[in-house]
Amino acid sequence: MDLRLKFNEDEMNYDHVRPTYPDELFADIIRYSSVDEGSHSLEIGIGTGQATKSILQTGCLVTAIELGDKLSDLVKKKFSKYDNFNVINADFMTLPLESDSYDLVYCATAFHWLPLEEGYGKVKDILKQGGTIALFWNHPFPNRKDDMSNQVNKRVYDTYCPSDKEIVEFGEKDCERRTRELEQFGFKDVKAKLYHRVRTLTSDSYIALLNTYSDHRTLDVKIKDAFEAEMKTLIDEIGGKINIYDTIDLYLARKP
Repeated sequence: MDLRLKFNEDEMNYDHVRPTYPDELFADIIRYSSVDEGSHSLEIGIGTGQATKSILQTGCLVTAIELGDKLSDLVKKKFSKYDNFNVINADFMTLPLESDSYDLVYCATAFHWLPLEEGYGKVKDILKQGGTIALFWNHPFPNRKDDMSNQVNKRVYDTYCPSDKEIVEFGEKDCERRTRELEQFGFKDVKAKLYHRVRTLTSDSYIALLNTYSDHRTLDVKIKDAFEAEMKTLIDEIGGKINIYDTIDLYLARKP
C-alpha cells in the first residue's frame, strides 16, 4: 500500500488532532510572495487543510491537490464558503498542470513524499517567473530529558519501537540541506526560518495524534495496542498530560 494513503484512512481524526501552523509563518509567506486577489496559488497535499485558510483569506485563487479521496471530500466541504477554492483528487506528480501558471506553490509537511528532482522540477515548471515556492514542516519533539512526560514517552518507545538512532531536536543546522536543494534546483532568493511552540496534550489526545502518523499506523496490531495502553497508563500516572516541543521550518525561494 502507498503509505501516503495512510492519512486517508481516518480523515476526521487527522483533522481534529493535527496542529495548524503559526500565524507568523503565513504572514511571512504572504509578505514574501505578495499574493493577493489577482494571484493563483497551488497547495500540494492539502490533507485536511491545516495550512489553507490563511492563504485563502488573501483572496487569491487556491487550487489544492490531494491524493486521498476522503481528505479531498473533507476539504471540499470545509472550505465550501470560499469561491476562490478548488480541490483536485489526484497525484501531483502525474497530474497535467500548465507551465508558468502559478504565483505561489506551497506544501505543508508533505513535500518529502515526492521524488526529489522530479518534484522540484515540476514546481519550477508550473511557477510563473518570479513566483514563490514555500515549503514547511512541523517537527514535534516529545523527548526532552528534563521533562517528565517526555521521559515517559521515551520509555514506551524504547520498549515497543527500540532504535539505535540518536533522538535530537530539529535545529538551524538541519535547514541547510533544504536550502541547498532549492539552490541546486535553480531557485533564487532562498530564505529559511524557524518557529517554536509548545503543545500540551492529554494522554488520549496524544494517542489520537500518534494515529495520524504512518509509521505508527503500520505497527503490528498487538504491538500497537500494547504501546498505546502503556503510553496512556504512564502519562496518566504523572498527571495525564504530555508536552510536545514543536519546531516549524519554513523555506521560501523564487523561480528566476
